[in-house]
Amino acid sequence: MDEAALAGITVVDLTQFEAGPSCTEALAWHGANVIKVEPPKRGEPGRLAISEKPDVDSLYFILLNANKRSVTLNLKDERGKELLRQLIAKADVVIENFAPGAIEKLGFGWDDIQAINPAAIFAQVKGFAQDGPYRDFLSFDMIAQATGGVMSITGEPDGQPIRPGATIGDTGTGLHLAVSILSALLQRTRTGKGQHLQVAMQDAMTNYCRVTFSRQALMEDPAPRLGNGVASGAPGGLFPCKGGGPNDYCFIFVQREMENHWTRLCEAIGRKDLLEEPRFADGHLRMENKADIEAVVAEWTQTRTKDEVMAIIGGAGVPAGAVFDIKDLMESEDMRERGMMAEVEHPTRGRVVVPAWPVRMSGNSAPVTAAPLLGEHNEEVLGELLGMTAADVAALRENGAI
Repeated sequence: MDEAALAGITVVDLTQFEAGPSCTEALAWHGANVIKVEPPKRGEPGRLAISEKPDVDSLYFILLNANKRSVTLNLKDERGKELLRQLIAKADVVIENFAPGAIEKLGFGWDDIQAINPAAIFAQVKGFAQDGPYRDFLSFDMIAQATGGVMSITGEPDGQPIRPGATIGDTGTGLHLAVSILSALLQRTRTGKGQHLQVAMQDAMTNYCRVTFSRQALMEDPAPRLGNGVASGAPGGLFPCKGGGPNDYCFIFVQREMENHWTRLCEAIGRKDLLEEPRFADGHLRMENKADIEAVVAEWTQTRTKDEVMAIIGGAGVPAGAVFDIKDLMESEDMRERGMMAEVEHPTRGRVVVPAWPVRMSGNSAPVTAAPLLGEHNEEVLGELLGMTAADVAALRENGAI
């Protein structure tokens, strides 16, 4: 880990559930020393509250807290608070995603952090902007997706708004914050000063909707939902494939202006005759006759598996993607060989598959390691950063500070 990109950067992680832990996990995957601070006995809520076993860390927690170290501090006890102050004094980054106002009540708001460590980056995830009308409202992934515009543009045109299955409200917000933490750390090399960062989950979701703003600017009514259709290409959507399972589909997209894509598609499905059809002579005509084109393509795809369709159409130079489900991806030989699906050995769960960081860096060596057990690194971290002995840590545990 000494060779990793963020080696030497210490992060005090006061986060819980997903939005904050996604951010700190990304930093940990880049080699930062992420110290997860949790309440004694049960830890952060994501450990056991979502577990199917009352005494074993949830897979949810394990997937969001790889490569971190865990210490337990009782922040309802002044001795626990003092230990946190000492850790913050050694930290480069402090991050939290408690309910609005909670961290300030504990005595660790921005002014408090500045007094302890003027060079620290203090990063916060909140549901809503803290200078807006909903500042005190609570939020989770689905609330962020609803209020940030994502749900309004997701679903069938004549159906209700739909929450996307991927938790972009949580993980997407966390990754937005991770980018700005790295920016603030770089800026600190020039200024020597810390910085206060806040991201509202609602605002991060609106940022994900940027492309729809281009459509909205041309409309008086709200931008409509398009379902699986694509406004700029025909064919453009999901096509049923052989097998009939819930995910036996392939998405095929021929961009309206890309005539070479249309030619390649017709050749790939053995229908060169369509190239001579006047109704399909250009992209705009194909959009007008979209239903007819897609009926022809669907007839062809239904005789082949989604993998075959992707191999043939994608191999011909036309954008195409099989609908790989989570089981497909977990079991994918390709994903495992490339390290995207990492197997880690967890002390109580045994072997667990963890999706790894997707960006490959030639100069970053930070292999995926299992999420920590609660308080697993009390002695290690308090010894390293605060110079405490094993006896000191034992005494803290005995009097309830950790």
